[in-house]
Amino acid sequence: MAEAAINANAEKADFSGEPLVRLTDVSKHYGQFEALRQINLDIARGEVVVVVGASGSGKSTLCRCINRLESISSGTITVDGTPLPEEGRALAQLRSDVGMVFQSFNLFGHKTVLDNVTLGPTKVRGLGKAEAQTQARALLARVGVAEKENSYPAELSGGQQQRVAIARALAMKPKLMLFDEPTSALDPEMIKEVLDVMTELASDGMTMVVVTHEMGFARQAADRVVFMDAGQIAEEATPEDFFRAPKTDRARDFLSKILAH
Repeated sequence: MAEAAINANAEKADFSGEPLVRLTDVSKHYGQFEALRQINLDIARGEVVVVVGASGSGKSTLCRCINRLESISSGTITVDGTPLPEEGRALAQLRSDVGMVFQSFNLFGHKTVLDNVTLGPTKVRGLGKAEAQTQARALLARVGVAEKENSYPAELSGGQQQRVAIARALAMKPKLMLFDEPTSALDPEMIKEVLDVMTELASDGMTMVVVTHEMGFARQAADRVVFMDAGQIAEEATPEDFFRAPKTDRARDFLSKILAH
């Protein structure tokens, strides 16, 4: 089953046209520490890029720079042909076009599930309340938590909260979805329910950048695996090539450790 999924992804990974996201010579410094060094990466429309690597390799920093939660020290990032704005209304517009799902859910604890999902479309997109609620209910059904619309985040499991967070991001109808280790705060039995939703999004053609330690997801859903080491892209390949025959010693060492667990 997994092999078939890999082969299917390898066959469909033929992306052409202007990339949706382009990073050119992107570096990020924290004082003397180089978190990112000369990153060059194109992400095609409809492509699923899974970013892997050891802790501290720059994966999350890369993800957060794409929607400017972290500023870059040098280089350029464009989303849909537009350079990343530094601040103001243009930056708010960019963030509304780029959905992000974090480790820690970041739901509003004092609002119901339905209110969490409708807040962005009504406040930022100007959607009417009734239309926003209809859309939110459809999205909650899509991620499998329709019956929780009147619950508060504290009443949900971690897996349910993360699925609500995905629905909330999708409610903005983003061009791109960023996932920053979305399952790392979950108990093992909850991880699959979140990964299943993400796999379905990938199969539906959503452009996704996913930072994760879940190698099964990378094998099944990725069009391309990007391996980071010490703030640089050390290797990138199809899932089949990366897992079968990694080219660098660092990637081989990483896989030998993470796949042994």
